[in-house]
Amino acid sequence: MQAGTPAPGGAGGAAVVTAGNASPAEMEAATVEAVAPPAPSFLRYLPPWRVLVCVFGIMGSLMIYALLQERIMTKPYFLPGATEGGELFKTTLVLVLANRLVAAFLAGCMLLYRGSGELRAKAPIYKYMMISFSNVIATSCQYEALKWVTFPTQTLAKCAKMIPVMVWGTAMSGKKYSVVEYAVGVLVAIGCTIFLTSGSIKAKHAAASDSWWGLALMLGYLAFDGFTSTFQEKLFAGYSMSIYEQMMYVNGCSSIAALFFLVSSGKLWESLEFVTKFPAVSADMSVLSVSAVTGQFFITYTIKEFGALLLATIMTIRQFLSVLISNVVFAHHMSLMQWAGAVLVFGSLFYKSYAKASNKAAKPAAPAPAPAQA
Repeated sequence: MQAGTPAPGGAGGAAVVTAGNASPAEMEAATVEAVAPPAPSFLRYLPPWRVLVCVFGIMGSLMIYALLQERIMTKPYFLPGATEGGELFKTTLVLVLANRLVAAFLAGCMLLYRGSGELRAKAPIYKYMMISFSNVIATSCQYEALKWVTFPTQTLAKCAKMIPVMVWGTAMSGKKYSVVEYAVGVLVAIGCTIFLTSGSIKAKHAAASDSWWGLALMLGYLAFDGFTSTFQEKLFAGYSMSIYEQMMYVNGCSSIAALFFLVSSGKLWESLEFVTKFPAVSADMSVLSVSAVTGQFFITYTIKEFGALLLATIMTIRQFLSVLISNVVFAHHMSLMQWAGAVLVFGSLFYKSYAKASNKAAKPAAPAPAPAQA
C-alpha cells in the first residue's frame, strides 16, 4: 500500500487499525475502544461539559448581577437595626467605578500571570479612552434608567441593542447585514413597542409621567453601547492584543473617566458618605462587581472557545430568565400583552441564532490540503 493512501474498509475512507499498519499505542487505544462499554444513550444529547460550564457560569453570574443591580437602584437602604428612614442609592457612577476597578485589577493579574511583557499597551491610549467614555456613559444610563422604569423594561430595551450595532457597523466599518438580521431587528422593535404600550413600565418610586425619562436614558444606553461594541471590535481587528489587555486598559481608563465625572459633578464625597452611612451597600456593590467581572470572563472564554453564536443563545435565555425572576422577586405584575411582546422579542433573537447556525451548517466544508510529497 502506498504512503498517503487510506486502507480500504474504513468508514468514510478512514484507515483501519491493524497489526500491520499500527503502532503499539494505536493498537492499545483500539483495544480499549473495542472493550469499553457504550455510553448511556441519553448522554449523547448532553452538550460537552465545557459548554455547560459556560452556560451556568454566564447565567449564574449575570443573573446575580441583574438582581443586585435592581436591588441597589430601587430599594431603600436602612441603618443597622432600623426599619424606617431608609434612603435610595443615588450616584450610579460609584457602581460603574467599582465595577471597572475590579475588572481592571483582575485583568491585570491575568496579564502578570502570563508574563510582564503583556502589560504594554498595543494601541494608543486615546483609543482606549474613546471606548471608556462611551462605556461609562452607557452603563450609567443603564443604571440610572432603573430609577424611572422597571427592570423588565430595561432588559427589553437592551435587547434592541442589535439595531444601533447594525447602524454603527454600517457607518464605521461598511458592514453588510442579511435580510434575516434586518427582519429580526424589525420584530424586536415591534415587540418592544407592544411591551411599552400595553402595561405599566414605571419604577415603584417614580411617577408614571416620568417614565419617558427612563426610556430616554435607555436610548442613550443603546446609542453609546452600540458605539462601544463596534469600536472594540474595530480595535481587535486593527491591533494584535489579548482579551485581558483590552479588558485591563479599557476598564482602567473607564475607572479614570468615572472618577473624573464623579469629581467634576461634586458627587464623590456625597457617595462616600452614603456608603459609610449604610454598610450594606458596600457588600452589595462588592458582589455586584465580582459577579459582573466573572460574567465578563465567562463571556470572553465562550467567544474564544465556541464562538459568538453560543454566547448569543445563552444571553437570550439569561435575559428571559432575568425578566421572569425579577417579576417574581420584585412583583412587577406584567400584563399578558407585555409577556407577548417579550416572547416576540426573545423568540426573534432565538430565530436569529437558529438561522445563523443553519447557514453555517449549510456551507460546504473547505477541502483538506493535499498531503505533502516526500
